[in-house]
Amino acid sequence: MLDDPRTVRVTGDDTAAVFRRACDADAESRPGRDRGRPVPEAYVWCNLTSGNGTRALWLLLLPFMVVNLAHWMRPTAHGRPRTVRLYGLLVRLAGLTLTVLLVAAACEVALDLAAWQCAGTRACAARHTWLGFLSPAAGGWWSTPGRRLALAAVIPAALTALLWYLAHRTWSAYESQQPMTPPGARPGRPAGPGSASGTETDTGVDTDTGTGVNIDTDSDSKDEDAAGAGSLGRPGFWYGRRLVARLRAAHTAAGLLTVAAAVAAPAAHFDRRPGGPAALDAAGWLLNAALVSVAAGVVGVVCRRGRSENRLDRRLDRHLVRHLPLGALLLLLLAALYAGWSRPHWQSAGRLAGDAAFGGIALAQGVLVVTLGVAARALYRTAPDPRAALRGLAGPAVAMLACALGGVMSGGVAQRVADWMDGTGTSIPGPPVLLTWQASAIPPLLLVLLVLCGRLAGRTWRLARAERASVRREYPDEPEDRERTRRIARTRAMASLTDDGPLLAGVTSAATLLLGAAALVGALGSDRTPARAAEGTHPLVHGAAQTAQALGSWLIGLGFVLFVTWGRRAYKDASARRTIGILWDVGTFWPRAAHPFAPPCYAERAVPDLTWRMATWTRATGGRLVLSGHSQGSVLAAAAAWQLPPSVRARVALLTYGSPLTRLYGRWFPAHFGPAALAALHRDVDCWRNLYRLTDPIGGPVRLPGDCGPAVDRAPLRDPLAYGRTARHPLPAPVLGHSDYQADPAFAEERRHLLARLQPDVPAPRHPHDPGGQDSVGRSSA
Repeated sequence: MLDDPRTVRVTGDDTAAVFRRACDADAESRPGRDRGRPVPEAYVWCNLTSGNGTRALWLLLLPFMVVNLAHWMRPTAHGRPRTVRLYGLLVRLAGLTLTVLLVAAACEVALDLAAWQCAGTRACAARHTWLGFLSPAAGGWWSTPGRRLALAAVIPAALTALLWYLAHRTWSAYESQQPMTPPGARPGRPAGPGSASGTETDTGVDTDTGTGVNIDTDSDSKDEDAAGAGSLGRPGFWYGRRLVARLRAAHTAAGLLTVAAAVAAPAAHFDRRPGGPAALDAAGWLLNAALVSVAAGVVGVVCRRGRSENRLDRRLDRHLVRHLPLGALLLLLLAALYAGWSRPHWQSAGRLAGDAAFGGIALAQGVLVVTLGVAARALYRTAPDPRAALRGLAGPAVAMLACALGGVMSGGVAQRVADWMDGTGTSIPGPPVLLTWQASAIPPLLLVLLVLCGRLAGRTWRLARAERASVRREYPDEPEDRERTRRIARTRAMASLTDDGPLLAGVTSAATLLLGAAALVGALGSDRTPARAAEGTHPLVHGAAQTAQALGSWLIGLGFVLFVTWGRRAYKDASARRTIGILWDVGTFWPRAAHPFAPPCYAERAVPDLTWRMATWTRATGGRLVLSGHSQGSVLAAAAAWQLPPSVRARVALLTYGSPLTRLYGRWFPAHFGPAALAALHRDVDCWRNLYRLTDPIGGPVRLPGDCGPAVDRAPLRDPLAYGRTARHPLPAPVLGHSDYQADPAFAEERRHLLARLQPDVPAPRHPHDPGGQDSVGRSSA
């Protein structure tokens, strides 16, 4: 970004910082020398998403991140505040089921497969000698079923503790960042411009993922902002400390309660048999009643409060945050004591009640997703937006995909551990039947996706053929190179596949919902695996069931192995962490509103960094400021501009390039980046220009409504810059796509134009694409 190997850090730390060229470090102290030349700065934030090796653990949190995205994908709504709150409530409940599902999968592996089935079977325990001290044949103190379950409960409890630790650590580092104090809140906030100065700065932000922000300097309580400025300008939008702390306590308690129920339920079932011990039976009923009561309290905490965006809510519910997890931990200890009590005639046989547990979770998730779809459709009808993905149903679709990811991860772990413990497949019953049915749904789902991908490939091929004529018209004076033309046209056609993302997500989620419902009915209705349930049917049906079951088990195992391999590589390899960081750029941009165990929101650090830097710099120098951003950096630039005080925002120009503001964010997050919000941003800043290429699969035009569009979007940039060999490009110019926008002369031209508009007391030249809708005089910083 700075185009100079000699750089100095102006402000910031090892996680995120602002840099300048060494020769520009003291530019403010010599304004006469630098007059007329922008001084570049770079805000580097890549370590927020791809820092040290612990980022590899974030792969475990992938379903939580996806369900958190569903919260922000709600449609634009007018006059339906209760439906907006219902939408947020349903997503938070879906996130809670994912926590319970993950912990239940750990219980299935540790308590059911290892402690109950394998350790209770002589042949399996003999094969795995590390379980020998738990085997009834050993006759040791730990050999009774209840004590085996109590000991095995350490593993899922440790997993819950790990999730709490990761959430608390990132909460302290991200959610605790103080945003700019809104006007009128208290003294000491960054104010308007200070002393006049002719200094100009070009502050750029770049990362090794290719995204950046470049600064050139010379809630739930309301459905939408009345002025159309969008929710990202609210004072408390980037400060969700209180909600995340509440949700973290509730989800931690839910995980511990899940473990406690898995430990206590088998013992209570044994005690309820005729002739069982009355004292233990009564204790079991009391323990179950306590578990249900605390679980109801957890659900109440999740349902009670959403985000506080219209104000900075610095309060913390300290008693709830501390006492709710401790109460659940106390119940877990009581459950372990209850299950470990001596029961001389108790023996483990069959499976634990995994089918009922996983079936209940799957049913709850399906009902929540369907209800969420009804709420999203009701919101969409209040303000239909043709740009919105899936006509407002993007949030329910993504929530369904999050549940599917959770199911694949839990089923993959259970299947692989069962295969490892029982190599012959005859000594133990294995995982719950429902998990086998769910794995068997993967091959039909992949078949549906294969058909869809074939259709998209055919459409892309036809579009590439049609683009050839357009490519030739853009380079009329150069001799034709058919292979070169085909390559450029093919790149443009491939770039357009991004616009088919909603179709792919919609088909995948709909097929997943239908296949998941079929798997649930098949498992609970037959209590047998698909292959056994199909016995006696037509040979074609039986063969298809056998094939789906075998192939599904192999695929889910392969997915689990690839997942572990990728996580291990990301832990050791910085380049692999950067690849994961690219995935997190969109997923962790949004605050944790639905799930506290999701990866942390880096924007809660980056947006305050940028706003504080811009506000304090303009206050101290009164200089001109152009905020520019590439790719995800353009989204950060817009979010930072929304958070600026109006007096500062009106003196800022915005330059975006390769920007997904409309192409991705405007479609998937219409309530926050819809046409009204972006048009308001265009009105609030001094000027905004956007650069894009037809070969770019991520960036695109902003396409503001009315007369705003041409004033923002420049015509598509040429890519490549030269079709053939020229005196300026003696070697073939590359097709740049999403990269190297600053290599195009249009970038420097647009930056000069924006700086000229901001020139104090000097009329700015009319831009050839500017219809004159903006002020023609640069704003002075007197």
